[in-house]
Amino acid sequence: MPRGASKRSGRELGRERRSEAIASDLRAVAGALVRRLRAQSAGQGLSVTQGTVLVLLHRAGQSTVAELARLEHVTPQSMGATVASLEAEGLVARTADPEDARRWNASLTEKGRRLVLEGRAARQAWLSAAIQRRLDDDEQRRLAEAIVLLSKLLAEGD
Repeated sequence: MPRGASKRSGRELGRERRSEAIASDLRAVAGALVRRLRAQSAGQGLSVTQGTVLVLLHRAGQSTVAELARLEHVTPQSMGATVASLEAEGLVARTADPEDARRWNASLTEKGRRLVLEGRAARQAWLSAAIQRRLDDDEQRRLAEAIVLLSKLLAEGD
């Protein structure tokens, strides 16, 4: 075996192991961050699925139950139950689709919109305060650089 080939293979193996370790650590930290952020709006009394549906409706606007189910990779029946529970809480309104009366459209009520914005504000306030309190200026700069790298990981094209 040529001398350079063995060295390159060792380098590639080292890079692969490093990538595996980074991926494992990143997954653990990302999960902990998500759980911590969810805890900041836990007082809202919503399940993760309910909160996700409210955010989807806030971003996309009025949607059918089938569209929401596709976005969340659940059955339309399951999504229908989630939307019904949100409707019972006064957070979502369902109306018949004007183009197809067999379909229902779901949209946020004012109460639902307010809940989404309050939850977002609580999570933002906690994270901003934690960054300010726990990280010095250099660490904040490095975190900003890491966010650029994370965005690069999430870019479409794979």
